[in-house]
Amino acid sequence: ENVADEARYNIKRLRNHPSVSIWCGNNEVEESIKYWGYDKVYTKEIMDGFREGYDKTFRELLPDIVMELDPGKFYLHGSPDTANWGRLESLNYGDAHYWGVWHGRQPFEVLDQNVPRFMSEFGFQSFPEMKTIRTFANEEDFDIESEVMKSHQKSAIGNEAIKEYMDMYYHTPTNFEDFVYVGLVMQGQGMKHGLEAHRRNRPFCMGTLYWQLNDSWPVVSWSGVDYYNNWKAMHYKTRDVFAPIGLNVYKDNDNLDIYIMSDKLTDANNLTLQVSLIDFKGEVIKSTQTKVTAKANVSEKVFSLSVKDYVTEEQQGNSVVKVELVDNKNNTIAHSNYFFNWPNKLNLPQTKIEQSTTYADGKYTITLKSKYLAKDVFVEIPIQGAQFTDNFFDLLPGEKKVITITSPELLKSAKTPFTIKHLRETYK
Repeated sequence: ENVADEARYNIKRLRNHPSVSIWCGNNEVEESIKYWGYDKVYTKEIMDGFREGYDKTFRELLPDIVMELDPGKFYLHGSPDTANWGRLESLNYGDAHYWGVWHGRQPFEVLDQNVPRFMSEFGFQSFPEMKTIRTFANEEDFDIESEVMKSHQKSAIGNEAIKEYMDMYYHTPTNFEDFVYVGLVMQGQGMKHGLEAHRRNRPFCMGTLYWQLNDSWPVVSWSGVDYYNNWKAMHYKTRDVFAPIGLNVYKDNDNLDIYIMSDKLTDANNLTLQVSLIDFKGEVIKSTQTKVTAKANVSEKVFSLSVKDYVTEEQQGNSVVKVELVDNKNNTIAHSNYFFNWPNKLNLPQTKIEQSTTYADGKYTITLKSKYLAKDVFVEIPIQGAQFTDNFFDLLPGEKKVITITSPELLKSAKTPFTIKHLRETYK
């Protein structure tokens, strides 16, 4: 009766909210009964009670109340619908929670193959940025194995897993502050990899929810936004991946395939796809363009290159593929930068970022430029919750990037200092 009362209250409260499209009985309850080893801890009688209680609550009571109070929406007894991530049949039906990356220690690349019909949970951890860490730790605690850092880490494999993945893909810094920064970059790139795979594989995969949006306290976690509302790299990448029209460059064996992914309800015609191979010092090695259409509500491969004919092995470590989608007025609709390797196999150049700033109360406008590639540029300001138009971005050689930072605490009369960091600065 208590469960029924609570269900009725919340269904009435939320049923008209535009974001509620499906009612789900629970998260991972059936999965835990089936796969988490409870049968080795509890007696058969108790396990039978679990299953009977599950069916009565989630297969009988709750769907009846949903049908009574919100009959236009679908009800799912639990999430995931079929099996956990260790059983690949979970990818073919209903929704999936895929934790091969992170808990399974699998590389990010498996996300290209292990694509479900609907991804309702996957994720990867990072530390929050240093200004958040400084709210709960002193300098002597700046070590991933310190008691303070471990107390702010609630995953059993947590800090160790972050370092393990960093060793796989990056030059792992010895300096703690650089380690935190590279971890933020890595989380963003890893999650971007998975999100692009899901969107690229439409209509087989028709949606993604990731773990997780934000934090309930200052902590090392899977979030894209920390406790003080600071966006991590992951949140910027997520925003960009889910733009109404997106570009994705995907290496499929010997081919480099370019996809246009559109959520628009009408076609976007008369577009030009521009593809350039640029070395890290700014030389345009190759450039081509072609007319394309961004078809409505689909993901479509619109261009393909043979990797061996397009780029040499040496060039793969020294160049970036810049892809832009522009309209007939030369406005950029979408863009993507593709690197052939992860950063530990790129010959990133030393470079200095030039910057100029205009100051106004509540808003700073920063213009950045670099002679050579500056990868994963991070602008940091010691104000919690300051909002950036962009951050953790690649600054291509010779190009200008203008970002704005807004916060009520920014004052023209007392200019707040900021720092600029890029990936090549974190290793010798």
